[in-house]
Amino acid sequence: MAVYDVIVAGGGPAGMTAALYALRNGKSVLVIEKEGFGGQITHSPKVENYPSQLSLSGNELADKMFEQIMAQGAEIEVETVSGVTCEGDLRIVATEEGSRYEARTVILATGVKHRMLGLEGEDELVGEGISFCAVCDGDFYAGRTVAVAGGGNSALQEAILLAQKCKKVILLQDLPVFTGEARLQEVLFAMDNVQGITNTRLTGFETVNGELRGVRYEDRTTGEGKLVECDGLFVAIGLIPENDAFKDLAALDSYGYFDSDENCLTKTPGIFVAGDCRRKHVRQVTTAAADGAVAALAACRYINENR
Repeated sequence: MAVYDVIVAGGGPAGMTAALYALRNGKSVLVIEKEGFGGQITHSPKVENYPSQLSLSGNELADKMFEQIMAQGAEIEVETVSGVTCEGDLRIVATEEGSRYEARTVILATGVKHRMLGLEGEDELVGEGISFCAVCDGDFYAGRTVAVAGGGNSALQEAILLAQKCKKVILLQDLPVFTGEARLQEVLFAMDNVQGITNTRLTGFETVNGELRGVRYEDRTTGEGKLVECDGLFVAIGLIPENDAFKDLAALDSYGYFDSDENCLTKTPGIFVAGDCRRKHVRQVTTAAADGAVAALAACRYINENR
């Protein structure tokens, strides 16, 4: 069995950047991705905040990253990493499919999942009216009406950004009150183009030719069904990291993110983390790529110092 210098668990921007930097440093690299390469960025119909690219889709950006690491000699496996163990100088990566891979170092770039609403037709509308990031997609709704699902800090912050661009922003909260910080609420609801609706249970979507035109909800107090007409819906009800399988190797914070700083190190020598899966204030494609570079260079230093 081949022993790789670096195994990267995850094929999003962080993972692919990590692979690129390790390959450019003369290391052998295996990238293991469970679904499709690109991660959350593939949900963005347009990316206009990535350096050197005026505009391209998230899928196009992911494809370019993938082509780049393949050209540099990356090896790829489409499997689901289920755990990592340490055996002497080696790190053993196991997958749900039953495979076992050996490496000198491992970079966990497992990303996060957006918490979804669970409504019929939701998946088909992602990128066609449903978004998750005001910084990424807010400009596409300038001068239009959007709804935001959620009432915590993330939803309020998204709504504040959107209200600066959109004609109207409507918050739909399932609880009786908004739960975000009072300071954020003061800022948001001081804007005259913002409306907040509480006690809602979202029930479905209105579409025209496959594009979102409204969100249906039920008033939890009266049971009355209502419709919010909008051009877009930003879902801000939380992110889900999937790091439990690695908690013995890398400490987790109270939210389940890897408790690692900008150095991307863990409590286990030879194990590094990168991207949205670690605790951070800003989760963007550029910060994920930055993490990938930092983690890869740290892994390369570890390998060179422990030969």
